[in-house]
Amino acid sequence: KNYDNILKIILIKKQKMILLSTSSLSWYWLHKIFKFAHKAWFDGLDLSLDKSNFDCWDEEYIKELSDSFDLPVLSITAPSRWLNEERVDKIIKIATKLSSQLVTFSPPHFSDKNITWFTKYLSKVKRDTHISIAVQNVEPKFLFFIIPEYRNSTLNEIKRVTWDTSLDLSYVDLSSWMDILKAQKMLWSSIKNIFLSDKHWQKSWLLPWMAWGWISYLPLESFFMKLKTSWYNGFVSLNVNPKELWVWTEEKVLQNLDYA
Repeated sequence: KNYDNILKIILIKKQKMILLSTSSLSWYWLHKIFKFAHKAWFDGLDLSLDKSNFDCWDEEYIKELSDSFDLPVLSITAPSRWLNEERVDKIIKIATKLSSQLVTFSPPHFSDKNITWFTKYLSKVKRDTHISIAVQNVEPKFLFFIIPEYRNSTLNEIKRVTWDTSLDLSYVDLSSWMDILKAQKMLWSSIKNIFLSDKHWQKSWLLPWMAWGWISYLPLESFFMKLKTSWYNGFVSLNVNPKELWVWTEEKVLQNLDYA
């Protein structure tokens, strides 16, 4: 497959790390997610922190899983809501314990009363630690058609927070003036993690290259070619809807992970 060959070229030449986002298997316990990722030969995990999942906030437990499966948690994605400086510190504590290289945050929600954790504190955390602190793009939603759901969320704005970013392909607004190629060009060398998925009309976080004829809806082939020519040296994290992996059948999950 052309896409597989492109990915192999990128990975071999620049020693890329292919990660599995735990959100792709969010219906399973962490132990089972580690097991799936290990069997499917992923290089590591992107730990997606969920406010309601207490296990993912237990760094001691996660470290035991990581050591047991010999699978590092190289990246962490913070919750998209309810953040403050105290919770940022907890996330950095988890990242430090797990020796994670990257933590990704979302821009503040419009309902957040205090956003200094985003506008000031994240840059301080980046200066004070060895961890890369990135801000990711978010879905361009509007309340009452005029109020952005997330503040400071344009591509230029997220890049200026810490000068490190993560790019979620399913969150890119597809329009006459924007697509994943233009988003990559705008963020360029600031990108540290790419959340990989496919997108078709209103359906997001689809398993890549599963459209008719084993192609993708998004221009993923061109996207990865541009990554190659730009000497991209960050992570690529598979981040899809759990339904795409047939999470109710373990054998099917492994088949889809191996294919991805």
